[in-house]
Amino acid sequence: MLSRLGALLQEAVGAREPSIDLLQAFVEHWKGITHYYIESTDENTPAKKTDIPWRLKQMLDILVYEEQQQVAVGEAGPCLEYLLQHKILETLCTLGKAEFPPGMRQQVFQFFSKVLAQVQHPLLHYLSVHRPVQKLLRLSGTAPGSVTEKEEVQLTTVLCSKIQQDPELLAYILEGKKIVGRKKACGEPTALPKDTASHRDKDCSHDGAPARPQLDGEPCGAQALNSHMPAETEQLDGGTAESNLITSLLGLCQSKKSRVALKAQENLLLLVSVASPAAATYLVQSSPCCPAIVQHLCQLYRSMPVFLDPADIAALEGISWRLPSAPSDEASFPGKEALAAFLGWFDYCDHLITEAHTVVADALVKAVAEKFFVETLQPQLLHVSEQSILTSTALLTAMLHQLRSPALLREAAAFLLGTDRQPEAPRDNPHALYAHLIGHCDHLSDEISIATLRLFEELLQKPHEGIIRSLVLRNLEGRPYVAWGSPEPESYEDTLDLEEDPYFTDSFLDSGFQPRAKPRLAPATSYDGKTAVTEIVNSFLCLVPEEAKTSAFLEETGYDTYVHDAYGLFQECSSRVASWGWPLTPTPLDPHEPERPFFEGHFLRVLFDRMSRILDQPYSLNLQVTSVLSRLALFPHPHIHEYLLDPYISLAPGCRSLFSVLVRVIGDLMQRIQRVPQFPGKLLLVRKQLTGQAPGEQLDHQTLLQGVVVLEEFCKELAAIAFVKFPPHDPRQNLSPAPEGQV
Repeated sequence: MLSRLGALLQEAVGAREPSIDLLQAFVEHWKGITHYYIESTDENTPAKKTDIPWRLKQMLDILVYEEQQQVAVGEAGPCLEYLLQHKILETLCTLGKAEFPPGMRQQVFQFFSKVLAQVQHPLLHYLSVHRPVQKLLRLSGTAPGSVTEKEEVQLTTVLCSKIQQDPELLAYILEGKKIVGRKKACGEPTALPKDTASHRDKDCSHDGAPARPQLDGEPCGAQALNSHMPAETEQLDGGTAESNLITSLLGLCQSKKSRVALKAQENLLLLVSVASPAAATYLVQSSPCCPAIVQHLCQLYRSMPVFLDPADIAALEGISWRLPSAPSDEASFPGKEALAAFLGWFDYCDHLITEAHTVVADALVKAVAEKFFVETLQPQLLHVSEQSILTSTALLTAMLHQLRSPALLREAAAFLLGTDRQPEAPRDNPHALYAHLIGHCDHLSDEISIATLRLFEELLQKPHEGIIRSLVLRNLEGRPYVAWGSPEPESYEDTLDLEEDPYFTDSFLDSGFQPRAKPRLAPATSYDGKTAVTEIVNSFLCLVPEEAKTSAFLEETGYDTYVHDAYGLFQECSSRVASWGWPLTPTPLDPHEPERPFFEGHFLRVLFDRMSRILDQPYSLNLQVTSVLSRLALFPHPHIHEYLLDPYISLAPGCRSLFSVLVRVIGDLMQRIQRVPQFPGKLLLVRKQLTGQAPGEQLDHQTLLQGVVVLEEFCKELAAIAFVKFPPHDPRQNLSPAPEGQV
């Protein structure tokens, strides 16, 4: 390989001697390039059809070969000295900007990338290297669809790799002479290698203007070159000061060429993950990194249509920044590409926060919270337009679905729910956005209610304890929902004194609903007073009266299938909360604790209110309400389990639980059944329609009948959740045979 290089060098300089003067060959090739500009009059010949690419290749090969032959490691050879002292890179940068001959910029980008990558000697500390690199970066990422995008991203790849190896280079590449000067003024070490210091000092002795090489008296200086270049070649320092490696990468991230965009994103990810705290701090305080990233996110959000169908948004929820294009198999809709671009960039921001240095991650989280959440997204969520509310809520749900970064998740939770962790009161003034979202759960528009409930369901699946604590747990602390001084029930009949229950009326009992106390067993209680699981399961399974049940008439999903599904969901939930240190048993009631009125909280209140209207609400809304309540019931906190799944707790006066709400719904149902002719037949037909076994013709009382079907399935689901939350070895579980028709 080396002999082949030597032969090429001999041919290049026309030498016949076996030993080649590398410096002479290097200078001759540089002369050949400068002579082209002096002698050429053809401005249309592409650069690749001249000898410029070949001469640049020979210069690169000489630099690499010279370094390989160096005896003393770390010393600059004569050719490299010549490159640095005569500021060849400065001149090439100017030629690249002039784009003369056509395609010269591409050649310059390639040469810079290869020199920085293949020459092992540290170069970026030199002023005559990092200054032209800065100027070349100002030409990068500024014009979308540029023909040099591939070469531009190659240069940024080399630079980011060098910064990863030596984080101190970040300051040189972003600001160069200014930062070095500041360090010297402050008495800080510049951390330059000894072998580079002399060349840096030599560089600094010149003025800031790019110098041109003087080749043995040849007229190839700055004036000679400029006189043969187009008028567009101007001093590069006149460009925008904010244009640098960061803005170049962000511009390339927006490339229409997916490979270029992906590589630019990977380079930016490499840059923000620098290990040096000083470099990370510099990146945050002295570069537009975080604001520019978030600004692009806000721009993508604003570029989407004002209205998007929530179903279309949900179809693209799983999009990744590595594959930001919308799946081709999905149906096309207006704004699809803009939506895919936004979700892809949000996923990228989330990934940046996860991988970045802590200093950068914190700054990026703060920027996302202030500029995107508060200034861009919140006005849409608080808008009076139903279309704006619906679209922004569905988009927020899709973003939460993608969100993986713990830091950004904490900020999102604080943005949506506030930071107050004190128990709520019925007439308090909660966090403004939280209050609006709660109101949207009970909105006049069923679509907005469904979208907002889906948002809360997504929140409940995120691994952040503050969410469930803010929504539910803070109101259950101390178990104020339990009646003070009430003993544990001695028998099952003690829990069925419905005449004294404020939720039951004489008309309810006269309607035909009677508690089936005789065939049921007295609830077994364990050492800690907890009701046996079989009694809880039977309470939910027997809650819906036989005349309102239809699942037994069809070969459909039964209770066993619900148990199987609930087991998987419960294991997933338990794994998610395992590190939160929750107690295994309810907090004992403290008789010395002052009694406080119980309020279930705004979130549970709206869910219970919605649940109480299950017989009058659309089918899709009922499905979403019950889905959120099921998610809540899965949490393995003893207070949540007791309040939502234990029918036998003695409630404090005026309190309601999920079970008491369901009992009242059943009472309402028993009265309304009597007013629906041929109720059993119509109910069975509606179930068949919902499962696709019968044509979807419109029936009288259809909303009521659909609500009954949802109610039956929800009770089975709650029974299954209660069952799987007790492991077989748990002493609280009683698996003795039950009477006929029960578990």
